Amino acid sequence: MENDKGHIENVAAEAFTRQSGIFDDIYGSNTIIKYKRERIRAHINKYLQPSGNILELNAGTGEDAIYFAEQGHTVHATDISSGMLGKLKGKVNIMELVNKITTEQCSFNVLDKLKHRGPYDLIFSNFAGLNCTWQLPEVIRSFEPLLKDGGIATLVLLSPFCLWESLQLLRGQGKLATRRFSARKGVPAHVEGVHFTCWYYSASVLQDSVKDIFEVIDTEGLCTLVPPSYFEHFAEKHPRTYAWLKQKEESLKNKDPWRSIGDYYIITFRKK
Repeated sequence: MENDKGHIENVAAEAFTRQSGIFDDIYGSNTIIKYKRERIRAHINKYLQPSGNILELNAGTGEDAIYFAEQGHTVHATDISSGMLGKLKGKVNIMELVNKITTEQCSFNVLDKLKHRGPYDLIFSNFAGLNCTWQLPEVIRSFEPLLKDGGIATLVLLSPFCLWESLQLLRGQGKLATRRFSARKGVPAHVEGVHFTCWYYSASVLQDSVKDIFEVIDTEGLCTLVPPSYFEHFAEKHPRTYAWLKQKEESLKNKDPWRSIGDYYIITFRKK
């Protein structure tokens, strides 16, 4: 199993290193991705105290690390992809944030080997990086020694069921509509021609698996009514509908079933 884990990590690292050179060009101007980042940051800002110490997993090219550094926090940004970390370091140097952001190439599966061990006020992982493991409960349990007492972990994860995707069955796109249904076995994914596997976890499964050391303090659905960001130019083509969907999603984000049927969900744990 350890060899399988290493193979999966190496494949994922290769995929995202290939994408690192074009990542910001692809996603930087996407209106719905901007909306998602705003939602996620607003969620975290409800709980993160000023001048917090943050460990970011799957930091990518550093968009969130830079945001939090500019808000006065310190960030230790980690990623398994050398390409992503290279882009992040370049931004940090250009923006003169070296006193606020440090970096380390490290897998979330071996956080016991992390050089910068905190303790942290927040552990943060955005945009489904942690869906690339079949052992997510074990990964979350490994956060405990890295967090301060009362510290929080906020994860943004792909949901096992997505309303928008399921509705694509009406358009004859059965493969897209049902691709998450075999979540427990793992679902094929690919980035820049590199194929790997993703797993989908419900919030309730994660909560039950770590309830002895963490309590869930908040869960929000993300892109439940607002369409997923791969529905390109939806916001620009349908501005009034998009504005209405954003408003409705805001009012329903913490309610059942809406918090569990989006493209993603945001879940925050607090260390007991």
